[in-house]
Amino acid sequence: VQLVESGGALVQAGGSLRLSCAASGSTFSITAMGWYRQAPGNEREVVAGITSSGGSTNYADSVKGRFTISRDNAKNTMYLQMNSLKAEDTAVYYCTAVAFGGLRYWGQGTQVTVSS
Repeated sequence: VQLVESGGALVQAGGSLRLSCAASGSTFSITAMGWYRQAPGNEREVVAGITSSGGSTNYADSVKGRFTISRDNAKNTMYLQMNSLKAEDTAVYYCTAVAFGGLRYWGQGTQVTVSS
């Protein structure tokens, strides 16, 4: 499974961005997908997750009510709609997928910078 993120940018506080993660390869084996982020000097942290059907989602407390995760299985693409962005949302955002057998795959990351 290969994952490619896009959509990262510099945005002002209060603004919005939509990140995309395009999956290719053995996408049939993916059972769940999600977004993580890593700010400078910090550990990578989970942001949101979604099941293969899209029927179940979960969010970190810090983004609940502001971020929305979704996926379009016909396009093999997952999204993260980020609204009301804050300076503390600044990080490299990574797409991840879990496949059969527990194998985890990562994208290369996309930079989101929120200016205050």
